[in-house]
Amino acid sequence: MTTRFGAAVLRGYESRFDLEEVVLTTGPADGEILVRIAGCGMCRTDLAVRRSAGRSPLPAVLGHEGAGVVVGTGGPATGLSTGDHVVLSFDSCGHCRNCTGAAPAYCDSFASLNLFGGREEHAARFTDAAGGALAPRWFGQSSFAEYAMVPARNAVRVDPSLPVELLGPLGCGFLTGAGAVLNSFGTGPGDTLAVFGAGAVGLAAVMAATAAGAVTVAVDRHPERLALAERLGAIPLRAAPAGLPARIRQLTDGGAQYALDTTGSVQLINDALRALRPTGHLGLVARLHTALALEPGALDRGRRISHICEGDAVPGLLIPRLTGLWQAGLFPFDQLIRTYPLADINEAERDCEAGRVVKPVLIPEGRGR
Repeated sequence: MTTRFGAAVLRGYESRFDLEEVVLTTGPADGEILVRIAGCGMCRTDLAVRRSAGRSPLPAVLGHEGAGVVVGTGGPATGLSTGDHVVLSFDSCGHCRNCTGAAPAYCDSFASLNLFGGREEHAARFTDAAGGALAPRWFGQSSFAEYAMVPARNAVRVDPSLPVELLGPLGCGFLTGAGAVLNSFGTGPGDTLAVFGAGAVGLAAVMAATAAGAVTVAVDRHPERLALAERLGAIPLRAAPAGLPARIRQLTDGGAQYALDTTGSVQLINDALRALRPTGHLGLVARLHTALALEPGALDRGRRISHICEGDAVPGLLIPRLTGLWQAGLFPFDQLIRTYPLADINEAERDCEAGRVVKPVLIPEGRGR
């Protein structure tokens, strides 16, 4: 079985994406499924490959917020069938201590499977049209493409009545923000939360907190993002050089119980700690690019800080919860999405980097051959 289809290939760290024909020379192996991609979100982790100092091998097909329809399986052990609608999430080994302990985001092999080359089994079957090697699949997917060969472990079956082309970001960006609120913090009615950064992850956190009945303050420097956060149920607060922690403490009746930083800004991380009430918890989701210098007193009075990966989520549990909230009108993630044809991936990247769109979703135009 040879499948030829279109994909966006990144050949250099400073290059444009090029829409090319790529080739899969075999069908699904044991434990794999072949998915026709209906839509794939663009995440800043995809774009960070450009700044990875060569650690992410190129040329590669990126994309790790895919969703689509199963068109082939590696057998009944996959638990999926042709025609199933699926959302694709991150890869994990399934057998390390964290995977068996329902913490796949902390898989012992997370970095090697997702970020720095992907699974090497059957890697040679994925090439460009001339037979040149492409990097093993990104986050178990490489879904900036018309098709993706995926470990069934990565895939979550969803209701076929849902708009599958829009569901991909539930596998990473929206999963991360919502999972931080619902899983890591366990936010409930009357709790208080401060969210720093009103991008895709931050706004997903706002939506989840609103659905959970929490009082949420959203901090950002862009008025249009704050207006969106307010529409989604948050109290908007413009990031300012001074007085930010005091203002948050005032708005949350003495300090937030929880804070989520999506910016990676050292100053905002310190502000977030100072905005917490005693014993409050700050979660970080962004990769830090400098040393984290904490100001004296920032961690006083039982405050704590932790890194949160993929919203502490088991995708098979959280994704159905989020689609259920959407169907109930409580998690309107579709309001954050703008769709682009896959051929316009470079325009989507520019809009994403410039902040003109919260969550681009790329729609393949063909169905492969």
